[in-house]
Amino acid sequence: MTSRTPMSGADTVRSPAARTPTPADVAAMVKARGGITIERHLTDAQRAAALAADVRRGLTAVPKELPPTWFYDAAGSMLFGKITELPEYYQTRAERAILSERAPEVVAELAAVLAGGVDTFIELGSGISDKTRLLLAALAGTGRLRRFIPFDVDAEALGRAGVAARAAHPGLAVHAVVGDFRQHLGLLPAPRTSQQATAGDRAATGTLVAFLGGTIGNLRPPERTELLSALRDRVGPREQGGPRSGPGEHPEPGAALLLGTDLLKDPARLVAAYDDSAGVTAAFNRNLLTVLNRELGGDFDLRGFAHVAAWDPENRWIEMRLRSVRPQKAYLAALDLTVSFEEGEEVRTEISAKFDRPAVERDLAAAGWRLHRWWTDPNEDFALSLALAL
Repeated sequence: MTSRTPMSGADTVRSPAARTPTPADVAAMVKARGGITIERHLTDAQRAAALAADVRRGLTAVPKELPPTWFYDAAGSMLFGKITELPEYYQTRAERAILSERAPEVVAELAAVLAGGVDTFIELGSGISDKTRLLLAALAGTGRLRRFIPFDVDAEALGRAGVAARAAHPGLAVHAVVGDFRQHLGLLPAPRTSQQATAGDRAATGTLVAFLGGTIGNLRPPERTELLSALRDRVGPREQGGPRSGPGEHPEPGAALLLGTDLLKDPARLVAAYDDSAGVTAAFNRNLLTVLNRELGGDFDLRGFAHVAAWDPENRWIEMRLRSVRPQKAYLAALDLTVSFEEGEEVRTEISAKFDRPAVERDLAAAGWRLHRWWTDPNEDFALSLALAL
């Protein structure tokens, strides 16, 4: 598992053309005191429908599969917090170590490559924006940062992130977006142009997107390309009056992506990170069945499923699965669906791809980004890549 995953299902990313949201697009727009706006593109009813569709599709497929989105109810989020503190689970500590040491250097690089500096900071899968506070502090220190746009499926988590950001940086405008990667990247607030910037802010129009926690690894390669391409189309360079820049044109504004990726290493160590000795990850994985029981009227017996973590060397990813320990059936009342399991049959609940530098460069290039800088922790367990939109 990785950081919170603000999407549902295994479908590819489908971002509509960028446009001003209409009432049909925005289920609720709440302007709270203190400079925090929460723009909601995903209602509770839409989330419930997405869960139902994902579960029906996944549990009638061969082999069976459930997306990791639905891990993160209150109990799942609490268990994941415990996972990040386990000795076997190095990812969070490694990424935090890079940010603790390199955040000022990241910001200095951005000032050098984005004319005018960073005006807007977007965080995908924000949750409580824990590690990102390091970046926020460094960016705010330049005096040019004006907007923070956290994006997540969880409105409550976004509210907490916005309050924390405003408390630390009172002059910062927070525009939180509740949405699904598959549908709503094209509805992110548009980057400012130099015409909108004033002389007083020294024409800062650059955008930084942070996609941290190794969450990109939860996607298959085509899905990674589509998501990164959708981001590039929304925040990347554009000619005056058009969506994209072309040869000989002067693109504006500039955009950069800070991407967190878990790196290839000894498979035994990778498996241990997803199958800890204390059994916390096993409880996290089985909690997905608790979600189905509660939300869809299921009768899954959690004792009937064993947690499995396995390395797939061909695809270079870890798989988390739930393995049926006996022949059994489960009924989901909300779907009027009975699901049969043979003894030993598995349900895949997550993939987590691992990378090296050439693989990251290929994924970025395929989506219109160029790798500019690469940082790792001292043990080279995890990497942060700074990429520029082409």
